[in-house]
Amino acid sequence: MAAPSRLLIRGGRVVNDDFSEVADVLVEDGVVRALGHDLLPPGGAPVGLRVLDAAGKLVLPGGIDTHTHMEFPFMDSRSIDDFHQGTKAALAGGTTMIIDFAIPQKGGSLIEAFETWRSWADPKVCCDYSLHVAVTWWSDQGAKKMLALGITGPEGHELCRPEAVEAEATLRAITIASAVNCPLYIVHVMSKSAAKVIADARRDRKVVYGEPIAASLGTDGTHYWNKEWHHAAHHVMGPPLRPDPSTPDFLMNLLANDDLTTTGTDNCTFNTCQKALGKDDFTKIPNGVNGVEDRMSVIWEKGVHSGKMDENRFVAVTSTNAAKIFNLYPRKGRIAVGSDADIVIWDPKATRTISAKTHHQAVNFNIFEGMVCHGVPLVTISRGKVVYEAGVFSVTAGDGKFIPRKPFAEYIYKRIKQRDQTCTPTPVERAPYKGEVATLKSRVTKEDATVGTRKQAHP
Repeated sequence: MAAPSRLLIRGGRVVNDDFSEVADVLVEDGVVRALGHDLLPPGGAPVGLRVLDAAGKLVLPGGIDTHTHMEFPFMDSRSIDDFHQGTKAALAGGTTMIIDFAIPQKGGSLIEAFETWRSWADPKVCCDYSLHVAVTWWSDQGAKKMLALGITGPEGHELCRPEAVEAEATLRAITIASAVNCPLYIVHVMSKSAAKVIADARRDRKVVYGEPIAASLGTDGTHYWNKEWHHAAHHVMGPPLRPDPSTPDFLMNLLANDDLTTTGTDNCTFNTCQKALGKDDFTKIPNGVNGVEDRMSVIWEKGVHSGKMDENRFVAVTSTNAAKIFNLYPRKGRIAVGSDADIVIWDPKATRTISAKTHHQAVNFNIFEGMVCHGVPLVTISRGKVVYEAGVFSVTAGDGKFIPRKPFAEYIYKRIKQRDQTCTPTPVERAPYKGEVATLKSRVTKEDATVGTRKQAHP
């Protein structure tokens, strides 16, 4: 991505996760070079310097969506937002980096899956990206019970994946991870029960992080019982949205209070005709919802505008925490000298109404349809280049970059390493036992006796 030589964002309120200050931001060659007051020299802007006036606006680190599935093969279909359209939509919403999931076929090579996803993404991405590699499988035994009861509609999807199961799986994963002193990151937290398990574990000093998504923070599972089949089907995802309408508010409270840590979208979109593959059988409905374009606005509306969190916590849960956990910080997730110039000029007073008619994603349905959001991205800057401004894109396929990540992020593993040093079991020092020791007679098993009897019967 060819960035202009120099860019100055003037007069905005620079917001990081730990503090805010009114300052100018000077960008050169895609990197933040200076922060301060009155960085523009007397006499106006020199040649080659573009000035963006951010007075009265917020200047935020670009959002990092921790969880997407672009052009994902699923149930004999493929999600309709590919790496090109999906990442363009991300930029429109103020997200400058996504972390997509490379999912190998059952029994397939992890490396081959990684390389396959790279081959799909590299020529198309409009924003920076990285990859998770997953190993996954599931059983269809619950689903068969619902179908036997005659429940074929989208509501069956939620009924065969009850909240208690999500909570139990979360607790099991936390227990196993803690037993081997391993950090744990739990994706798409959808229910109050699972969120409580994570919150309790964190308060019990477990190294665990929970990721609610835009869908679980902005809507609920009552839509599965909607009389319009296509409306209900467009909300089908796994784990499903929960029908308790108090769930989004509950999750947002935990996110604001650091019981939950990051936010993604699980963006995996399918058009109505694709969803209709399961018109007579909910198990055949392709799973997935939208969110990559709307995540930032939904969280600002439900979190900041509602008074649950401040602007700094917003930056933490939409960008900085993800950068720290996934070893991208401070290159990403912060506006600081030396950081990538992934920046969003944000108007906290402006409003927009979310609609499938106006969004930039390829999907023909939006689960947040009609939601009025305070907080609008005006300008999105990716590595120093203005890529979205006033509704207009200045980006082409392939402008984004794959960002490699080193393992063992200090933000997570410094606690793990400390526990390894201080919590290693040691033997109890005691005098040797000097008493008598019983003599055991050899035992003949039932199988041995049977074999012996057969040998006697058949010499």
